[in-house]
Amino acid sequence: MKQLMLTAMASGSGKTTVTCALLAALKARGISVQSFKCGPDYIDPMFHTRVLGIPSRNLDLFLQGPDGVRRTLSRCQADFALLEGAMGYYDGVGGTSDASAWQTADTANVPAVLVLRPGGSALTLAAQVRGLQSFHSPSHLKGLLLNGCKPGLHAYLRPILERETGLPVLGYLPPMEEAVFPSRHLGLLTAGEISDLSARIDALAAQLERTADVSALLALAEGGGRPSAAPASAPVRCRIAVARDEAFCFLYEDNLDALRQSGAELVSFSPLRDKSLPPDVHGLYLAGGYPELHARALSENRSMRESVRRAVEAGLPAVAECGGFLYLQKTLEDDAGVSWPMAGALPGAGFRTERLQRFGYLTLTAEDDSLLLRRGETVPAHEFHYWDCTENGASLTTRKPGRETAWHCGFAAPTLYAAFPHLHFNGQLPLARRFADRAARWREEHT
Repeated sequence: MKQLMLTAMASGSGKTTVTCALLAALKARGISVQSFKCGPDYIDPMFHTRVLGIPSRNLDLFLQGPDGVRRTLSRCQADFALLEGAMGYYDGVGGTSDASAWQTADTANVPAVLVLRPGGSALTLAAQVRGLQSFHSPSHLKGLLLNGCKPGLHAYLRPILERETGLPVLGYLPPMEEAVFPSRHLGLLTAGEISDLSARIDALAAQLERTADVSALLALAEGGGRPSAAPASAPVRCRIAVARDEAFCFLYEDNLDALRQSGAELVSFSPLRDKSLPPDVHGLYLAGGYPELHARALSENRSMRESVRRAVEAGLPAVAECGGFLYLQKTLEDDAGVSWPMAGALPGAGFRTERLQRFGYLTLTAEDDSLLLRRGETVPAHEFHYWDCTENGASLTTRKPGRETAWHCGFAAPTLYAAFPHLHFNGQLPLARRFADRAARWREEHT
């Protein structure tokens, strides 16, 4: 398996655009390729998945640890693994390079190509690249690719960059208004919301083939370890309902795999469209997403709200993260400031704020035994949301890495995890197995 990472100096350089273009170009060449996203992002992997038709996976050293990242990467069965970095190449936890794209490349020994969006500098741009090359050793940087760059500027910059950095400039993508991916408060629109996304990506891939040396990019990739077989799903011992629609779409593919490997059959349902929870389910997974953008439709589906409330209040094992957490509250304010009734299984009101709330990596320590955690255990997590809640719970002690300040959050009970922080099930603690264990016990007790 060959491996290559696309990274950048900063967010906004067009990593996702270039990654999708290269994925589509490789697919058109008949190359078997699998995509990965460094860090906790949910939206960029949706674009990868749309291009390839197979799930993209996250590689997150903070949430998974080195062994978890290597495990996820080793299960790639394709001939080529393309990784997309996050933020700037060295940007990690708490102003360090920990859990950065660079540390991911270093952990998995993956060569990296730097995506540059030039403008307003030439030799200074080369100096910045030189700084990246020398900042950590080895840098793993093997080449440069210019994005949003006109042909004349590429012709001018290429000899300067190659002379001063020693790295090959492998081509460019020009400005392409017809291929822009629209954004909103949490980043890009999701892949499913862009009606002509396939045409945009096809245009990007065709342009990349014309103005970049795709074969040279392939040649920079280096072999990784021998792929390992993905663990088989365990015999089914419970059924877990998983919310999946436009309002609830922030799911790690590894989380779903971990549940299947723990003996759970996953049954997808839509809180927007279905009238009630699927029949004969023994657990409920309400992931994050954009419930605030669909608050009216969620509220008007009263029978589903009632179904969810009754199930949670009856003790059906349930995990509700971020958007799912907001859905369980009494009310939720939409993006116009109108409050709508929600499931009502929790006592709070979700409301809009004007900035990110408690953004970034954090750790959760359990005050008592609960569905996913045991008393005193600490688990890494991640938050990214503009909406907040009047009742955030107090079952978990929360800390930012490297800071002494702590606060409480979340509702954790023997059959419940409900909180803003997102969890990754492919880390060190057996979260998926505990969820499936409790769901299987529910099945025994209620069948």
